Amino acid sequence: MRAVCWSGRNSVEVRDVPDPSILSSRDCVVRVTSTAICGSDLHLVDGYVPTMQDGDVLGHEFMGEVVEVGPGVDPTRLRVGDRVVVPFPIACGSCSACRDELYSCCENSNPNAGLAEKLFGHPTCGIFGYSHLTGGYAGGQAEYVRVPFADVGPFKVPDHLTDEQVLFLTDILPTGWMGADMCGIRPGQVVAVWGAGPVGQFAADSARALGAERVVVIDPEGYRLRMAEQAGHEVLDLDEVDVRSALLELTGGRGPDACIDAVGAEGTHGSFPVRAYDRVKQATRAETERPHALRQAILSCRSGGVVSVVGVYGGFLDKFPAGAWMNRSLTLRTGQTHVHRYLQPLLERIEAGDLDPTRIITHRMPLEEAPEGYRLFKGKEDGCEKVVLTP
Repeated sequence: MRAVCWSGRNSVEVRDVPDPSILSSRDCVVRVTSTAICGSDLHLVDGYVPTMQDGDVLGHEFMGEVVEVGPGVDPTRLRVGDRVVVPFPIACGSCSACRDELYSCCENSNPNAGLAEKLFGHPTCGIFGYSHLTGGYAGGQAEYVRVPFADVGPFKVPDHLTDEQVLFLTDILPTGWMGADMCGIRPGQVVAVWGAGPVGQFAADSARALGAERVVVIDPEGYRLRMAEQAGHEVLDLDEVDVRSALLELTGGRGPDACIDAVGAEGTHGSFPVRAYDRVKQATRAETERPHALRQAILSCRSGGVVSVVGVYGGFLDKFPAGAWMNRSLTLRTGQTHVHRYLQPLLERIEAGDLDPTRIITHRMPLEEAPEGYRLFKGKEDGCEKVVLTP
């Protein structure tokens, strides 16, 4: 089959790779009908996530048709022919974390748990197409995918919805929703979102759906800000204003009630001295993150507010404002998304028209053109917000 493979730093290739097969009785095989390039994939391509190997199949946002099911999968849960979206975290469904609906903390799905434990203190779940640190599972930017724990992960979707309406249930829509959900939003509150990429757009939509009176989206890219503005959000250009001062002015001097960091490890903007400091330290691997958005969110949030972090961080950062966090009673909430928890309620909101995931799609390409899709997405060229690939 054909698949998008990591071929070194800043390099991806579409290659012939072996077809997947059932390896465990609880596996299934999915024929991919739609898949997408995620901002998290860029962390792999840019070389900031360790343990990638030449030939690793990328991609963790995919959906399709079940074509084979292991003998241990309950046929009342999943059958050949079912149309499914597949959550990016691989979860066993039975460990203590899964029973608490903390699916991205699954204790059984990462066969390389020892690697993750050395970096994070405890292992993470397995993740499709996201390095050997998270299990070395082949990803979904391919024609077919083996899906472990198929009686837990794949989620059946109705035929009256298109792939594009439901594809992002695999990751970025639940991620944006969880970012807003962790804020504990009450009616009348102001929420600020750093990052107008796909996750930031969905975090802003979710904050409004959860009752925020005002949602302010912060980003330096004009086309992304226009997209957020067209969706009804207020916007701030990170390169044109002092963000903290602007947010204080917008909120009568208090700051936003909640701040969402939807940027993560590769934030590239901010004042010149801080930007240069982080870039040099990251380039020399003296730190793995450029956390300008996180620092700014903490310093901008009102005292007693919530800072929600769904932008991906992978290792260690410098100059974390612990004093502001502790002394002003800020609550910091974060996590890889517990996708399974949100699938049914978000599907219902899509069917009701409360959320329109398709609004962020700017580029549609065949799988064979994935390297060009990565180039456009990474370079923010041609107004590229989200690339959907069709095998």
